Amino acid sequence: MRSRVRTTSGAILAVTGLLALSACSSSSSKATPGTSSSTTASSSKVQVGVILPDTTSSARYTQYDAPLLTKAFNDAGVKADVQNAQGDNAKFVSIAQSMISEGVKVLLIDPADPATGISVEASAKAAGIKVIDYDRVNLGGTGDYYVSFDNPSVGKLQAQGLLDCLKAAGKTSAAQVIMLNGGTDIDNNAVQFKAGAHAVLDPAAKAGTIKIAQEVDVSKWENATAATDFQQLLTRNGGKVDGVLAANDGIGGAAIGILKSKSLKVPVTGQDASIQGLQYVLSGDQCMTVFKDVAKEADAASKLAIALVNGDDAAAAALASQKLHDAKGNRDIPYVLLVPEAITKANIKDVVTAGAVTAADLCKGVEAACKAAGVTS
Repeated sequence: MRSRVRTTSGAILAVTGLLALSACSSSSSKATPGTSSSTTASSSKVQVGVILPDTTSSARYTQYDAPLLTKAFNDAGVKADVQNAQGDNAKFVSIAQSMISEGVKVLLIDPADPATGISVEASAKAAGIKVIDYDRVNLGGTGDYYVSFDNPSVGKLQAQGLLDCLKAAGKTSAAQVIMLNGGTDIDNNAVQFKAGAHAVLDPAAKAGTIKIAQEVDVSKWENATAATDFQQLLTRNGGKVDGVLAANDGIGGAAIGILKSKSLKVPVTGQDASIQGLQYVLSGDQCMTVFKDVAKEADAASKLAIALVNGDDAAAAALASQKLHDAKGNRDIPYVLLVPEAITKANIKDVVTAGAVTAADLCKGVEAACKAAGVTS
């Protein structure tokens, strides 16, 4: 496993203030205007604080997570404050400081930097606040629960999808594969995606079906970095590539952009079932993506948080019935484990049926491809 990314100096200062806050109660401070999406439920006091990481690593946080979580808490009559840290660790801590000061009962957090998450968890624990790690786990921390998808399976689905696409393209012997893994420097999920992918690709390489020609971990999941990385790896490999294992749709899109500039078209994987990724699947530029139904994740996390707000530990235990072993913290974390789905042109309708995207949005500009795939707006 790669080492954790270091917390920025601004975040360290903010964390210091947060730790001090947990030792003695202080007056409530307000979050930055324009970043909050508070519900209008019956209770006048915020009971659940939600902090999402950014708007750049994935479009899901603004398109799906924030509105879905807000609605779930609102429908349950639980007042929640849903905010996004915009990729700023110090801002993440500042938001947490405000929520802890306000006296929330539960924090649901998904920090871009695990060190920041661990610090927030320590402060919340000192204040008697339950913490749910959402989508990403903070290994070595003190979070009480974890809600996420089966991350190694995501990598396995991507790798098997790539092998299937290579076989369909007639590339069954020493196919040149370039791997663009996710941000293992900041995200344990990326470590698990990578491990899952290698569990499938390494035996194929040993059998001679493929050759893992080049590989890189794209720092911080940055799409621009992925484009540069892919260009360099492709050049290093003499311009040869038969398939690309890309950790998500953004990274896959960066690779596709480089491929298009060179008039190349090879199977590329993805994750998140973004509109762009799905449209690339329809056009044949991307062979598959992995659909993690955020509605299920938000539903599970909100139900867990609501049970904790109500003091219903039995309901919380029933929801988080799996265990994730945290070797860093030498503990087992109660875990809500969700199942991802591989999406190809053949079953792309599943994403529409689940309500993750509308047929109108998916088919805009690719109407003919949508119709051929059985999707009509």
